Amino acid sequence: MEPVTAQQAWKVLGQADCLYTAQQIEAALERMAHAITQRLADRDPIVVCLMNGGLVPFGMLLPKLPFPLQIDYIHATRYGNRLQGADLRWMAGPFVASQGRTILLVDDILDEGATLAAIEEYYLKQGAREVFKAVMVKKERPRSLSIDAEFIGLMVPDRYVFGYGMDYKGDLRNAPGIYAVAE
Repeated sequence: MEPVTAQQAWKVLGQADCLYTAQQIEAALERMAHAITQRLADRDPIVVCLMNGGLVPFGMLLPKLPFPLQIDYIHATRYGNRLQGADLRWMAGPFVASQGRTILLVDDILDEGATLAAIEEYYLKQGAREVFKAVMVKKERPRSLSIDAEFIGLMVPDRYVFGYGMDYKGDLRNAPGIYAVAE
């Protein structure tokens, strides 16, 4: 699939439904950070950014976590610039040894859950003591996999969403809110 042009991206953004404003997202991030701190502050976790979508929530969460932690990243994708997922491709990482450690995976969205499930399984096979998952949004939809996140910022309907790390055909990850493509 070809990436969208700037003109097409502007059109999609202009027609999209704003589900959450920047202020609502910031409040959700504060709630997530508080819950993460309560649960993980004494565990010296490795906080792992799942690229590319997890970059924005990861970067916004880190300064809100007032405890010792290490960071790492993984770039694994099922989407690329496509609208639907395919087989998982590992592009890079992880780089920090996880044996006996607590892991916190930070991603943009829990949609089908296949990517999060595969990465969680990877860490457990590598000997991680425990794996937690934090997502900016969780899509309200049935899932074939039995997976959930311990830390969820916001819920979104079963629509194509973008902004705050989530993309529309490789674009609009930097949209100033969380939007759903017009139906």
